[in-house]
Parts: sequence; C-alpha cells; structure tokens
Amino acid sequence: MMSVSDKFMKLAGKIASEAHLVAVRDAFVAMMPITMAGSVAVLLNVFLRDIPNNLGMSSFVESMSPVIAVNGNVWFGTIAIMALVFSFALGYNLSLMYKVNPLAGGMVSFGAFIATVPQSLKFASNLEGLSDKAIKILSGAGVAVEPASKGVDLSSWGAISTAYAGATGLFTALIVGFISMKIFAYLMNHKVILRLPDSVPPAVNKAFAAIIPGVVAIYAAAILAQASVMLTGKALSDLISTYIQTPLMGLSQGVGSVILITFLVQLFWFFGIHGHNVLAPVMDGVYLTAQNLNLEHYQAHHQIAKLPYLWTRGSFDAYCQMGGSGVTLALIIAIFIFSKRDEYRAVAKLAWPMGMFNINEPVIFGIPIVLNPIFIIPWLIVPPICATIAYTLTALGVIPPVFIMVPWITPPGLYAYLATGGSWLAGLVSLLNLGVAFLIWLPFILYANRVKENEL
Repeated sequence: MMSVSDKFMKLAGKIASEAHLVAVRDAFVAMMPITMAGSVAVLLNVFLRDIPNNLGMSSFVESMSPVIAVNGNVWFGTIAIMALVFSFALGYNLSLMYKVNPLAGGMVSFGAFIATVPQSLKFASNLEGLSDKAIKILSGAGVAVEPASKGVDLSSWGAISTAYAGATGLFTALIVGFISMKIFAYLMNHKVILRLPDSVPPAVNKAFAAIIPGVVAIYAAAILAQASVMLTGKALSDLISTYIQTPLMGLSQGVGSVILITFLVQLFWFFGIHGHNVLAPVMDGVYLTAQNLNLEHYQAHHQIAKLPYLWTRGSFDAYCQMGGSGVTLALIIAIFIFSKRDEYRAVAKLAWPMGMFNINEPVIFGIPIVLNPIFIIPWLIVPPICATIAYTLTALGVIPPVFIMVPWITPPGLYAYLATGGSWLAGLVSLLNLGVAFLIWLPFILYANRVKENEL
C-alpha cells in the first residue's frame, strides 16, 4: 500500500510538472534580466537621489542628474513595460508546451495582449486655467482636450500607458496569453494553416503556417476587449485588475497567507521536492507582482512609507531564507558550535561558503534534512516564525516593505538592506531572524548528539 509520504510526493510531483504552471514559472524566470536591470536602476537612484535629497545634499543630486536620468531610462525600458515582455515570454513557453512554433507563439501572445490595452490616455490634469494657446497646441498635435470638473481630461488615440504595460497588466497578460495560445496551438496542431510547397525555405514556411492561427487568436483577444468595453464600459485590463488581480493580491497580504506559503515551501522540501518551483505560480505570479507594483509606486512617488503591499516575493528571501530554505545558515552555525557528530561537521565545513550565498542543497541532502525525523520540527517552523516577525514589524512600520529586486545569492542582512532601499533596520531584522532560527535549531542539534546515526 502506498504510504502517506509517497502519496504526497506523487501529488507534489504532478503539481510541479503541470505544463501550464511550468510555462508560467519559466516566463517569470525569463524576465529576470529586465526586472533585475530595472531594480538596479531604482536602487542606484535611491542612493544618488532620494537619500541625498533627504539629507539636504541637493548639489550632489544635481551633479548626478545625468546618471539619474539614465537610470530612469533603464527603468522605463524594463519595469515599466514588464507586462509586454511577460506576454511574449508566456506565449513562447506555452508554445513550447503545445509543441508549436515558439517564436510565432510569443509574438501572437504579445499582439493579443496589445489588442486588449486601451488605445487612449485619459487623465485628469491639475493644470487649472489651461490657456487657449496651450489647448490649440495640444489639439494641433492630435490630442483632444475636454473640460473637466477638476482640471482637464487629455486623451490621445494610439498611446499605451505604463499603467497597463507595467506590473498592473501582468494578470491581463497571463489570462490573454492563455486564451490566445490555446486558440493558436489548437489551430496549428489541427493543421488549419497555409500550406506552401516543400521548395519554400523552412523559415518562410513556418511564418506562413502561423498566419491563420495568429490572426484568429489576435482577433479573439481584440473582440473580447471590445466586448468588455461595450458591455461594462470598462477596458478588459481594468475589469481583470478590479475583480481578479486586486482581490487576489489582497488575500496574499494577510499574515495567514504568508505563513501558509512559507510553511508549504518547507513541507515540499522535506520530501525532497523543490518547494519554490512547485509554488512558483503563486510566489511569482502574486508576490512578485506585488513587489513590482511597490517598485512602480516608489518610482512614481519616492515614498517608501506608502508602498501598497506589505509582503512581496523578495520578503521571503530577505527574512525567511537566510542561507536557503529553513534558514540553514543558522543550522550550520549551530553545528559548528555545538554538534559532536563528525558527519554533520564535515557537511557544515563544505556547505558554509555556499550557505553564505543562500545555496543550501549540500545541507538539505548532505545532513540530510530530507525525511529526517530529528529535524522536521525546526525545518517546518523556523521560516514561518521568521516570516511572522518580519511581517509584524513591516505592518507596524518599523521596517519598510521589500520593493527592489536583489539577486537571491546576496548574503543575509545585506539582502534586506538593499531590497528595502537602504533600510539598516531591515538588515538588522534579517540578522535578528537568523539569531531566532539559531535558537530554534540548537536543541535539535543537541538532541542529535545523543542519537546514533543508524537510528535515523
């Protein structure tokens, strides 16, 4: 009879290998170069503009203005348009899953997403008393200017707002990508294509084969977007944001949700399954979106205190995974100081250099942690406790939320400092959690000293 652990591993394996979830995970991973570049740009401007301004160093900020402007350009070319990039990456990976032309699939997904984006900009301007000359200039440039109760409404057809192209548009890109790729792949796999003679070069043949499926998929997205406007008066992106994205993001911000996700990561790892990969659609799709929305908000307002989301993707790495899942850097320290087992100390000696950079597979599989009854309790409870401490301090305003993407191999303490835009208190909280984890791991290391290896 199959044991409970075997059933759990089988279920987890199915979840981790589900093709659509893998495609979503890989699409987010594919965006890492641009999200990292945009985060670096914002982080540099924190130290070149925001902190100096707070210290009254206006002359320094002025001298750095060319560099600050370049960083702004980098942000605009990365974070500000991440939904556009994601739509292509998702289409590409879904096409690989469906075994159709991935390049064409990426472009079709991109085009379908663009077809759902509102084609005009409308915003209330605070420029009271706009002169007749200014109105004439705007009108001559093709911008419609209409009186509004507060300022004016400016609208121009053919513009794409970063409000839809950035992190806010990720859920729309995800939904439209799934729909358009399902249509595209269905027609491709059922050979509803243009057939050319075999003498035609393969690249041309592939391009022509994707024409009919691509046209149908993009038209389907465009019709869906127009139907949304006609039936509700709102753009499809606004509907998805209001009724799907915002409620889902709200649910993710409760302390219970944070603790549950943190616990599940540990539970999967205990059975030897990569917890982050299994939960990537949630951790990246929801919490990474929250982080990017925080980043967009900071870029617009330069106010850390008013970031919209308390807990983001980087919060897990900053406060709950020092040394890797389970805060195993604390375990390594406890082994060095208190363990009398030679095999543990040997693993710790090999693992600590990697543990400093949050790589802990040598510990997980070397001790081992996987299916080890001695360490199951600290392994499962340490990260949730650390998450609770950091979440509480963030909610109380003691430390700011994480909003900057930092390489996950950044050492503990420094990660939290950089990810919060230079908050030294955040760095101290990360180190505090490391100390708490050490105290929790310690009695189990002492107990392991009394257990013979063959009793495990």
